[in-house]
Amino acid sequence: MTSIDQGPGRILVVDDTEANRDLLVRRLQRQGHAAETAADGQQALDMLHTSAYDLVLLDIMMPAVNGYEVLAHMRADAGLRHVPVVLISALGDGDSIIKGIELGADDYLPKPFNPHILRARVDASLAKKRLHDREQMHARSLERELEIARKIQAGFLPEALPDAPGWELAAWFQPARQVSGDFYDAFPVLGGRRTVLVVADVCDKGVGAALFMALFRSLFRVLAERLLTADGDGAAQVCELVSGVNDYIARTHGRANMFATVFVAILDPATGDLVYVNGGHEAPMLAGLQGVRERLVPTGPAVGMMEGLPFLSGRVAMGPGEALIAFTDGVTDAICTDGTRFSEGRLLGLLERSVESADGAVDGIRAELRVSTHDEAFDDVTLLVVRRESS
Repeated sequence: MTSIDQGPGRILVVDDTEANRDLLVRRLQRQGHAAETAADGQQALDMLHTSAYDLVLLDIMMPAVNGYEVLAHMRADAGLRHVPVVLISALGDGDSIIKGIELGADDYLPKPFNPHILRARVDASLAKKRLHDREQMHARSLERELEIARKIQAGFLPEALPDAPGWELAAWFQPARQVSGDFYDAFPVLGGRRTVLVVADVCDKGVGAALFMALFRSLFRVLAERLLTADGDGAAQVCELVSGVNDYIARTHGRANMFATVFVAILDPATGDLVYVNGGHEAPMLAGLQGVRERLVPTGPAVGMMEGLPFLSGRVAMGPGEALIAFTDGVTDAICTDGTRFSEGRLLGLLERSVESADGAVDGIRAELRVSTHDEAFDDVTLLVVRRESS
């Protein structure tokens, strides 16, 4: 395994004196480096924009475009600012060296050229360049991995929302980063006789939260298929569903100290009956013809903190034209451009009138949030609207 300061580099020598260029090229080639030359600053800039170099040895005093101007241009260019620059300066010309360092030069090489100093300056500068290159390569690799994770996580969200006669469902999901700890789900069970609705917010952010998001989502799906029956007590079943997820997370992954606030509901599309458990989550809003008529407040703690936690159920009947709006705190805690929070009050204000459609409600809230925050998401945002059509 080689260290970062080993191996040849590609070096551009910029000097208007041919003898200096030839001397530096010969010495650099003896050290194993590939060296090219530019006779003035403009030629150097042209070469820098068409070829990649690991290091520039740059004379200061040149006609037309001098070394300072080349250096200033490089440091202002995103594609060149990380290329090390070693100034070529007459011995004792301290003011020129200071000015060059202030403009962003990495080091200086005094004239006449000492081969040992030349080697030391070149090796140190190339080591710095290679370290930066490796950091950039690592960052790109992480970016690719996160993009893969984002695509995988998107696959955990429902590809299409259930199509129950007489009902409309719409959702909005916007992660603050590439991956999110928020999620929503909506899926039919018992041949479409029931619809399971889930909105959750896993603690923390980033990849760890996203992994647990996938686990929570899968557990709710698997246990719902096993536990729910058409003739059973819906209130008892939704509690059993949440308790099963809670106990598995706490028992199997307790050392990770990961939990989620969760709203889980079982909807009977035929009757509008909705039984639910709110595990420490933001209270969903039930909006009727005259605005929000009820909040579905927590009926238990967050899910996954400790095995055996108690969860109670709630029940509401959704009438024609009524809508359930479930969301995560990324909606209400969003920071507006004036420094205030978007707040539940503002969300309530958007629902003062009847909800005409699920898509319209989502679009209206999303538009208001984006205008208020200039589309700057500081937290994951998840919104699920379920509306019973008017008879």
